[in-house]
Amino acid sequence: MSDTLLKKVEKDTCDSFCFDEEKVNRIKPRVEEVAGVEMIFKALSDATRLKITYALTLEEELCVCDVANIIGSTTATASHHLRLLRNMGLAKYRKEGKLVFYSLKDEHVYQLVSIALIHSKEGA
Repeated sequence: MSDTLLKKVEKDTCDSFCFDEEKVNRIKPRVEEVAGVEMIFKALSDATRLKITYALTLEEELCVCDVANIIGSTTATASHHLRLLRNMGLAKYRKEGKLVFYSLKDEHVYQLVSIALIHSKEGA
């Protein structure tokens, strides 16, 4: 390991181990509130599902066939990803005759994707 890299690693850690007991005791039990939230991020961490979700922020509702064409896949693949998004509580669907239309479950999903997109553009 080069000296520059070693110095960089050393700078991002504490030189001694100590902690603020009051802060730790107050915050530690609260971190369990996020249990299950990782599943939302897991669903959105797949590039195809994120593209689908983003497409659903651009258009209120899309047919499975529309989604398949947007992401360049078969309808079976699109349907699989949409079903997973629905099962994760991120999307909802309605059937109209032989067509199935998907939309985002609620405004929170729209906000998650929009904020992530804004954040990624800020870093560029």
